[in-house]
Amino acid sequence: MQVKYLKPILVTSALIGLSQWSGLSFAQSADQLYKRSLAATCANCHGTDGKGVVDGGMPLINTLTSEQMLTQLKAFKSGAREGTIMPQLAKGYTDEQLTTIANQLGKKQ
Repeated sequence: MQVKYLKPILVTSALIGLSQWSGLSFAQSADQLYKRSLAATCANCHGTDGKGVVDGGMPLINTLTSEQMLTQLKAFKSGAREGTIMPQLAKGYTDEQLTTIANQLGKKQ
């Protein structure tokens, strides 16, 4: 191979490598954004990160572990636990989405 072709080949290889790396980074960012957006749907009633809204009258959920939160969410969804709006909201999510919400908002053990 001639030397004059070596530089363009190296530059092209580097650009292809960077584009693959940035695509992977974007995919991870999009996945994290999706997870955070699911958890953010709880903020209207339960406040940012489940810390509550002053005089909101809603339970504080930031004290629950991920497992406890998932148990409660599934109980609302199945009808085993009664509530005003939570049973209706929980039924709108798949079990996978409820797990994601619980993992995002629940306390890590």
